[in-house]
Amino acid sequence: MSLPFDWTYVVLVLAQAVLVALPRTGAVELPWLARLRSRWWALVPFASIVAVVIAVQPGTLTGERLAWLALFTTPPLAALALGWGMRGARPLLALLVVPFFAVAWAEGGTVVGDLATLALSGLGCVTLGVLLAAVAPVSWLRWGIVAMAVIDAILVLSQNLQPAAHLLDIAGTAGGLPQFQRASLAGSTMGYGDLFIAATLGAVLARQARPQGRIALATAVIGVAFGLLFWTLDTLPATVPVALALGVDSLLALRRRRLYTRPAPAG
Repeated sequence: MSLPFDWTYVVLVLAQAVLVALPRTGAVELPWLARLRSRWWALVPFASIVAVVIAVQPGTLTGERLAWLALFTTPPLAALALGWGMRGARPLLALLVVPFFAVAWAEGGTVVGDLATLALSGLGCVTLGVLLAAVAPVSWLRWGIVAMAVIDAILVLSQNLQPAAHLLDIAGTAGGLPQFQRASLAGSTMGYGDLFIAATLGAVLARQARPQGRIALATAVIGVAFGLLFWTLDTLPATVPVALALGVDSLLALRRRRLYTRPAPAG
């Protein structure tokens, strides 16, 4: 029996898993952002989906404006991730943005071009996730990730997200420039928010000094298994596997606390 998805879906799920693993532990401690810290920042993941559904409507130019915004902001955000925000970051690595952008532009519409675009979009999300984790209390931000997944699932299952997502997917810029407002790979598409939530989870784990690798693995396993729902659904909320992976982290943390507090046997 064949699976209800092909290799492109698996690659996009693995991209989410990589984004969970990428944020660097030290990068989320930013004293100069301390004065901006507020629990209200935890609403950003939830509000981003609601804002897109409300703003991106037929007959408006919001989709095109967001496409241009992503075009101008993604390369510098990706450079920040390569030079500062991710594991193994080095200032010189920021220069890799130039060849990645060139490939994404020159090979647009091909698998190679799509992968280059995906890499830049994901790296840009790493920087955004690290910055968000620096200004939002992590306990609140964890609930923000859950809230984003819940509203995403509700909007997808009620068919209220798809029209806005479609308009955002087809929104273009000019001259064949890359489209960073969504991740597309040989016909499979994943929203920008799906990459952003994965990078945010990674930044939260980094700030809490939690092992990111095993939660990245959980994200990949849950994401691939979640894809089996394509047998019954045409569109899946790709934020849900990330929120479930967050739940795995919570369960593992609870288990560790119980082990540490277990009384020693009487001697």
